[in-house]
Amino acid sequence: MRYPKLRELREAVLSLVTPAYTTRFPKEPHTPFKNYRGKPIVSDADCVGCETCANVCPPGAITFRDDKEKRIRIIERDYGKCIFCGQCEEHCITGKGVKLSDEIYDIAQFDRTVLMERQEKELLICESCGAVITTKEHLAFMHRKLGPRAFSSLLNLNVLNEQLRLARAEDIKVGVRDGLKRKDMFNIVCPNCLRKILVKISY
Repeated sequence: MRYPKLRELREAVLSLVTPAYTTRFPKEPHTPFKNYRGKPIVSDADCVGCETCANVCPPGAITFRDDKEKRIRIIERDYGKCIFCGQCEEHCITGKGVKLSDEIYDIAQFDRTVLMERQEKELLICESCGAVITTKEHLAFMHRKLGPRAFSSLLNLNVLNEQLRLARAEDIKVGVRDGLKRKDMFNIVCPNCLRKILVKISY
């Protein structure tokens, strides 16, 4: 039998008088370190459904799906895939839509469906081609961000009229038919259709 070295004896003695490096989790609560990256917490009021977080999520834990019939954008987050990298928080355009918790760290579950979260946002649909423009909350956020400069866009003016009822709908709303015309600028149309209108009336 090989006799223990002095270094090993020293470590054994020190381990008897020094506190443990690990905690007895889950029997004892664990206190995360400062700037710990825990579960992402989404604020529905501050999230505008812009898809930025899904575009930067490395494992693809965030997915977006547009339902044109119901005019909603469905956002699903799978925390079973989340690697807690913080990219969603860092790139959030509002700066408040998602924050990584420094307290919630234990999300282990036997049922993976428990780790799924679903969120819905109302969509803005082009009345001409039926394309998805963005969510209404996203456009409202851009209004607040840009201030008066936002109303250089006809789309923003038309949406503002819907909200404030500056003019009666029957006075400015004309169904898009027989191709795009000048009058269609006062409908909710996507930038692509608006460009076609401007090209038509310019040449």
